[in-house]
Amino acid sequence: MLGKIVNFKKAKKPLKTNLIGKYVVLEPINPKKHIKDLYKCFSLDRKGTLWTYMSDGPFKNIKQLDAYLKNKDCYFYAIYSKKHKKYSGLASYLRVNLKARSIEVGYITYSPIIQRTVQATETMYLMMKNAFEVLGNRRYEWKCNNLNTSSKNAAKRLGFKFEGVFRQMFVIKDRNRDSAWFSIIDKEWGKIKQGYLKFLSPKNFDKNLIQKRKLKF
Repeated sequence: MLGKIVNFKKAKKPLKTNLIGKYVVLEPINPKKHIKDLYKCFSLDRKGTLWTYMSDGPFKNIKQLDAYLKNKDCYFYAIYSKKHKKYSGLASYLRVNLKARSIEVGYITYSPIIQRTVQATETMYLMMKNAFEVLGNRRYEWKCNNLNTSSKNAAKRLGFKFEGVFRQMFVIKDRNRDSAWFSIIDKEWGKIKQGYLKFLSPKNFDKNLIQKRKLKF
């Protein structure tokens, strides 16, 4: 037996356009515009725990962060928090496969001011919506260090399904990394989108943007 025939219309590369939400705006990275805010916000993480499972960081100075943002294999977005009126995090598309219509979200780095907030959740919704509805992907991936329990729990909360562990996939900062794989596919997106829309409704938050109900699908 063979798999079903797939429409071979290719997906689009990530576009140089802003992704606009109720609580955040995601802007394609422009170091000259974004780096000062980002460096200040990341510096609030005094112990450098944001970077424990990342391939780079923490950064000792703004020049190191600038070099990181110029990674040509990634499509970085700076996350502008409307509440805080500053750029306060990063997220990226990577592993873009136009023919297979597959794309990964990664390099997700929320500064302390937007961790575990509606801004963080809306960021993931906007990137997911763009990946499926604008870029035309049929598969949306999330991968993380298998030891990173927080990231694995976040993937499940956000609607991703666990697919397995690739053993000894990378060596990161001289340490072995087994990678946990998660995904959402296009036929699942409709139901997941409705869950996000209910969660992100202004009615679901008080004046301090504290949620009333959890994200559910």
